[in-house]
Amino acid sequence: MFDDINDLYQQVILDHCKKPRNFHEMPSASRMAQGHNPLCGDNLKLFLAMEGDVIKDVSFVGSGCCISKASASLLTDSLKGKTRGEAEKTFDQVREMITTGKVNGDVGKLAVFAGVYKYPARVKCAILSWHALMGALKGEDKPVSTENEQT
Repeated sequence: MFDDINDLYQQVILDHCKKPRNFHEMPSASRMAQGHNPLCGDNLKLFLAMEGDVIKDVSFVGSGCCISKASASLLTDSLKGKTRGEAEKTFDQVREMITTGKVNGDVGKLAVFAGVYKYPARVKCAILSWHALMGALKGEDKPVSTENEQT
């Protein structure tokens, strides 16, 4: 059964890598952040359309490895309609899961990244879009980096 779950997780990651959801620029975005992973060269721009405290729409563009693209794609799917507070809570859950393998609460499809902690070089790939999200929510202009992310 464990192998079946791993196969399913790999299929979800490959699907989101090959056909990323919400992969486009958003000219009407109210917030934007750039992310860069110096370890493997992942680069992305994350766009948020905020209405008050609610994320009405989210998209991204960029290039990177499969884990990075899939993580950004799943991020965009999971955060539409969420409040800023819910997004911040999800960031905390995803960061803990990616860095330790522990799943706290219902993270839905994001659980596909629970095994990433076993591959320290990939932790930075999986968390990049999430750091960009936090930068966008804070209204930071400077690009975010995963350089200091603990693995």
